[in-house]
Amino acid sequence: MAVFGSGLVTVFGGSGFIGAQAVRALAKKGWRIRVAVRNPVTANELQPLGDVGQIQLMRCDVTRPEDVALALRGADAAVNLVGTLYEAPGRSFRKLHVEAAETIAKAARTAKIDRLVQVSSIGADSHSPAAYARSKAEAEILTRRIRPDAVILRPSIVFGMGDGFLNRFASMATWSPALPLIGGGETRFQPVYVGDAAEAIAQAVIRPDAAGQTYELGGPAVYSFKALMRFILRETNRDRLLLPMPFFVARIVGSAAQMSALVGVAPLLTRDQVVMLQADNVVVPGAKGLAELGIQGTGLEAIAPSYLWRYRVGGQFAERPAL
Repeated sequence: MAVFGSGLVTVFGGSGFIGAQAVRALAKKGWRIRVAVRNPVTANELQPLGDVGQIQLMRCDVTRPEDVALALRGADAAVNLVGTLYEAPGRSFRKLHVEAAETIAKAARTAKIDRLVQVSSIGADSHSPAAYARSKAEAEILTRRIRPDAVILRPSIVFGMGDGFLNRFASMATWSPALPLIGGGETRFQPVYVGDAAEAIAQAVIRPDAAGQTYELGGPAVYSFKALMRFILRETNRDRLLLPMPFFVARIVGSAAQMSALVGVAPLLTRDQVVMLQADNVVVPGAKGLAELGIQGTGLEAIAPSYLWRYRVGGQFAERPAL
């Protein structure tokens, strides 16, 4: 399989959970990486992921076209990982998903870079009742309109050290007598390992045959919400009630919980996230995915126990759960 030669790639939002692993994957393939982030001080830990001078941090406000243009100067490729799971003052879905994607795509077209990768999400849908899903879909449409050869990646929920899903509920299990089964816990997910998602980003950058393609990134197994909660409880040796919570109740809870974002605290749940849980988050049958990028998906059971142990009573010295 022929690949593009290594050069300079600008990664927008590269200091996040997926971004840090994508930087590592690209560095291993010999690329020089310019990490464009709002506050470079918070991304200093990325520099040791490559050789001396291989990874450069750069301040960039994606709402400012001049910043984006400067971040792309001399680049051969670009990856857009900018996003947010919840809205907060000055950080709306429209601004960070839609407008940022449009600005980056236009700048990439002007700079005539070879490859643009837009990281979206499974469930992106212009007709979704969830604002997050609609904004991701609009970002895809604008990106493809401006750069028809852009590669779009749609991951399901992403797991790994520092993830915001398994860690969130495992932490909740340490203090709460119950874990909520939103909508009865029937929503299905296809969790993808962060290392596989990062490798998919790197492959999307280097493979000529990826141009203009959309890939849905899901792991080798599908789980219901309830099954994931049971998995968390087993791996943390916790005995907690799994409490069904109807969607209408969860929306009320989410509406109240999301108020914490107004004071800069990440909410445990938002109304929009509850709405998204009303639809499955799995790879569409027939969609291109990890396999088409030459990646064999890593199972949840192979990775998650390596970091969920911290939530057991006794931590690393606790007895391992029975299989």
